[in-house]
Amino acid sequence: MKKIIFATGNMGKLREVQQIMEGLPYEIISMKEAGLAVDVEETGLTYEENALLKAKAVAEKAREHEEYADVLVMADDSGFEIDYLGKKPGIYSARFMGEDTSYTIKNQALLDEMKDVPEDKRSARFVAAISIVFPDGRCEVVRATYEGTVAYEAKGIYGFGYDPIMIVPEYGCTSGELLPEVKNKISHRAKALLKARKLLEE
Repeated sequence: MKKIIFATGNMGKLREVQQIMEGLPYEIISMKEAGLAVDVEETGLTYEENALLKAKAVAEKAREHEEYADVLVMADDSGFEIDYLGKKPGIYSARFMGEDTSYTIKNQALLDEMKDVPEDKRSARFVAAISIVFPDGRCEVVRATYEGTVAYEAKGIYGFGYDPIMIVPEYGCTSGELLPEVKNKISHRAKALLKARKLLEE
């Protein structure tokens, strides 16, 4: 079976990707599982640029190994945008308050900033861009969003990152309270992955 190396060390994200891409004739593995250590500086100014930077860097490293000569490499860059805060944390979502800071702390800091903001000004979204580098060097990037509002308190045990603080209006609960099988149909990453899946099927 052909392999796709997904440029992430986040196992929660990898599980989501594997579930959404299930049924394709590819085995999806992480960089770590592929034995590739690549530290990519995310210098892009958009999600698309950062996703492409990561995929290209991992693809270049993979080509050094004969077993990955014809491997596909995928990477994503995603973030949480709060309109009232000028789309903060945005492309800096993973690095907001430091990469080693727990999301419990990050989420609480954002909730504190939004504490007195009225309901009609609490719009927010998750954004995901997914890049694919094909064995012949061709690159594709797709993008999708997942709209909601900022909650007043963190809730939910599912998902990861900022999921507990974004309310999904059509479900009346946070993204962190949605069962994975529901979230994997409507999330930013799910929508972007379905677009990527279409490209792979073609």
